[in-house]
Amino acid sequence: MLLIPAIDLKDGQCVRLRQGEMEDATVFSENPAAMAEHWLAQGARRLHLVDLNGAFAGKPKNLDAIKEILSVINHEIPVQLGGGIRDLETIEQYLDLGLSYVIIGTAAVKRPGFLHEACDAFPGHVIVGLDAKEGKVAVDGWSKITGHDVVDLAKRFEDYGVEAVIYTDIGRDGMLNGVNIEATVKLAQHLHVPVIASGGITDLEDVRRLCDVEDEGIMGAITGRAIYEGTLDFTEAQNLADDLRP
Repeated sequence: MLLIPAIDLKDGQCVRLRQGEMEDATVFSENPAAMAEHWLAQGARRLHLVDLNGAFAGKPKNLDAIKEILSVINHEIPVQLGGGIRDLETIEQYLDLGLSYVIIGTAAVKRPGFLHEACDAFPGHVIVGLDAKEGKVAVDGWSKITGHDVVDLAKRFEDYGVEAVIYTDIGRDGMLNGVNIEATVKLAQHLHVPVIASGGITDLEDVRRLCDVEDEGIMGAITGRAIYEGTLDFTEAQNLADDLRP
């Protein structure tokens, strides 16, 4: 089980939101590149970046910070990024900079043809991000709940050739009230590609519960507020996950 530190970028700073609300942002660092170095030193084997401004603007908005992060990581570990990826040119630009994976979220739901094209053009580099509430997919920064069932949509995107699915329970993200294990397992059981859990990790007990279901197809978990506020020690958590590997 990979534990993946999140670096959410807003106005060039490392922040965390509560339930996706841009107005409810906590700044944890004004130097995201230094934060990336910190997580690398703590034993991270992958990083998760989000261009929050880009997600709302529909195009990259934190490019300087992203370049700095990729420069300090220097290909030592894979880096994945989502937010504002709406065309093939943006994907190509990011991969040329050194990103390992791009994450397509809202655009995948609204324009599935684009996701299909991206998987064909950049095989092995495209992850789809599905954010859901009570089993229904949300789009546009979680402001709209669609009628799409998350399992049905994920199965269709799997057929397109996505590398993995990031599943976020938006009712729990940034709230430190535990992972929705049941919904994450349900999704993973219907897919052949791995699922990355996101939203709600609070402490070692959450890590232990995720590790208990790792063999259902859950390859990792993104963690943000817990490791920034100190309710979860990242190195201790990754060591525990390694010890509990099936």
